[in-house]
Amino acid sequence: MDELLLLPRPRQMEFLGENGRFSLTTSPKLIALNGGTLFTARRLQAALRQSAGVDWEIVAGTAVPHDQIGVILSVTPHATLHEQGYQLTVTETAVYVVASSQAGLFYGTSTLIQLIAQGKTTLPQCRIVDWPDFPNRGVMLDISRNKVSTMETLYGLIDKFASWKFNQLQLYTEHTFAYRQHQPIWEGDSPMTAEEILALDAYCRDRFIELVPNQNSFGHMHHWLNHPDYIHLAEAPDGSETPWNFRYEGPFGLSPAVAETMPFLRGLYDELLPNFSSRQFNIGADETWDLGQGKSKALVEAKGEGRAYLDFVLELYREVKSRERTMQFWGDIIVKYPDLVAELPRDAIALEWGYEADHPFDQNSRIFAQSGIPFYVCPGTSSWNSVGGRTENTIGNLQNAAENGLKHGAIGYLMTDWGDRGHWQPLPVSYLGFGYGAAVSWAYDANKEMDIAATISRQAFGDATGGMGQLAYNLGNIHRQTEIKLHNGNIFFHILQLAPDKLGNLAIFNAKGELKAEQFEVALAELERIMAGLDEMPLDSPDADLIKQEYHWAADMLRHGCQRALWMLAGAQTPAPDLAADADRLIATYRTIWHARNRPGGFEASVARMEKMRSHYYGD
Repeated sequence: MDELLLLPRPRQMEFLGENGRFSLTTSPKLIALNGGTLFTARRLQAALRQSAGVDWEIVAGTAVPHDQIGVILSVTPHATLHEQGYQLTVTETAVYVVASSQAGLFYGTSTLIQLIAQGKTTLPQCRIVDWPDFPNRGVMLDISRNKVSTMETLYGLIDKFASWKFNQLQLYTEHTFAYRQHQPIWEGDSPMTAEEILALDAYCRDRFIELVPNQNSFGHMHHWLNHPDYIHLAEAPDGSETPWNFRYEGPFGLSPAVAETMPFLRGLYDELLPNFSSRQFNIGADETWDLGQGKSKALVEAKGEGRAYLDFVLELYREVKSRERTMQFWGDIIVKYPDLVAELPRDAIALEWGYEADHPFDQNSRIFAQSGIPFYVCPGTSSWNSVGGRTENTIGNLQNAAENGLKHGAIGYLMTDWGDRGHWQPLPVSYLGFGYGAAVSWAYDANKEMDIAATISRQAFGDATGGMGQLAYNLGNIHRQTEIKLHNGNIFFHILQLAPDKLGNLAIFNAKGELKAEQFEVALAELERIMAGLDEMPLDSPDADLIKQEYHWAADMLRHGCQRALWMLAGAQTPAPDLAADADRLIATYRTIWHARNRPGGFEASVARMEKMRSHYYGD
C-alpha cells in the first residue's frame, strides 16, 4: 500500500496472492451496475478510457455472461459496517465494489479510479474495507473577500473534493449573493446568482456533496452597513474596539437592539434558502466584538454580553427552524460562556473553529460535548495572509482538529479557506490543506503519517514524480527561515502590506522573533533552491501552465517581501525604483492569474493593496 498514493488512504487494505494482478486490457469488458447510479458508473467508464485506454460498456444487473463482466458496482443495504462505507475487492478475473448506500458506492468507485490511474492497465489483487471517521466532511470557500470564483473553477474544485470523499461544501457569504431586493449591495462584486446556485447544487448532488447555504447574520456585515440604506441596522455605526487592541473604523455588525434587524434577515433567508436542496443553514454569528458598544449597550448592561448574544442567536434559530432547516453557527462567542452553552437547542450545530496548530480544540470541544450540543471541528488551510501557505501550521491545525474532534464525538469536520486582506493567495496554494484535511477527516489513524508531499503531488497536481507536491510543501515553510512566527499569517505577507514606518504594528499579530536582515537573505537563497525546476515538472492537469504561473508569482511575491524587508531594515529613507518596477511586474501578472479563475468583481479592491505597497517606494 505504501507504493500507492491514495487520497484518502483506506483504513484497511490487504493484497491477495503474491504479486497477483487483474488486467484491464485482455478483452472488452462490461461495467455491471447493480443498484448504483449511472453517474457513478460513467465516472468509472471515463477513468478507464483515460487511464487504461479501454472503452467498457455499462449494463444494468448481472444477467450477462460472467466472463464479460469487468466490474460489478453493487448497492446492498446493510452490506457494510458504516452507511458511507464500502468494500472493494480486486480478483484475478473481476473487480467488485459493494456498499450499503449510493454515497458509499461513489466513494468505493473513487478509490478504484485512483487505483486505475496508478496501475494504468493492471490492478493489484487486493481487498479494501473502508469507512469515514466523521460522517460530515466539508470545505467552506470564502467568496466574500474579493474573490468570487468562476463557475468553471467551482466545478473543478467540486470534482476534486468529490474524488477525495468530501460530502459538504459551503460558500461563505456576506454580500455576494445577488439578492434581487438589495442590488446596490452587490453591484460590481460579481456575486453568485440564484440560477448559478441551483446549477451548483445539482452538480454537487450528483457527486454526493451537500451544498449548505451560508449567510452571515450578525457580525461581518460591514459590506451592507457601509451603505446609507442599511446603516440604521448597525450596532456601532462609527466604529468599535476590537479584541486585538485596535479600533475598527465604521460599522461592523448588526444590532439586536434594532427592531428592523430581524425583518431584514427574514427577507434574506426567504430569497436565499429556496435555491438549496440542503436542509441545513449556516447563519455565521462569529466575531461579534462590537456587541454592546453601540445601540445594544443598555441591553448588554442589563443582561450581560453572553446572554444578549445567545438571545439573538435563539431568535435566528427560530427563523431557521420555521423554514424546516437545521441551524449551523460559529461557536467562538458562546464557548466563552460555558454556563450558557447548555441552553442551546440540541438540534442546532455549533462550529468550533480555530486556525493555529495549538488551537484549544480539546478544551472547546469538551464544552460542547458535555452539554450534548452537536458540533463540528473547523480548522483551515492556513493559506490566507501568507501568499505561499504555512505548511507546518496547516498540518498541525488539521491534525489537532481531527484528533480532538474524534476524541469528543464531533459529528463533522469543516475545513475553511479564507481570503483576508485581499485574498492574495493563488488557489493551488490551498490544495495541500484541502487534500490533507480530506485524508484525516476520512480516516485519521490511516492518514496522519501519510507522505503529504508525494500524495498531494499526484492527486492534486497530477505529478507522479512528487516534485510539485514537494515544492508546494517547501514553499509553505519558507517563512520559517526568518525564525519569526506570527498568528494567522506569515511575516512576508505582513511586510508586503505594512507601511515602512509601521513595522512596530507587527505586535498586533503577536510576532515572536526579531527582524534581522540575514534571515531574509537566507530565505532568498532558499527560495531559489525550492523553485528550481518548476517549469520542467510533468503536471498532468488541464491547468498545468496556470498552476506553474501561479506558483512562480507566489514565489516572486515572497522574494519581493524579502527584498522589501531588507529595504525597510535599512531605513527605507530613499526611493526604491527597482522595487517599484518589480511591483509593477507582479501587479501585471496578478491581473492575469486572478482573471483565469475568478470573476472580475473584487479585483480592484484586492490589487489596490499591492498598488499601496508600490506607492511606498516613491515615498508616498
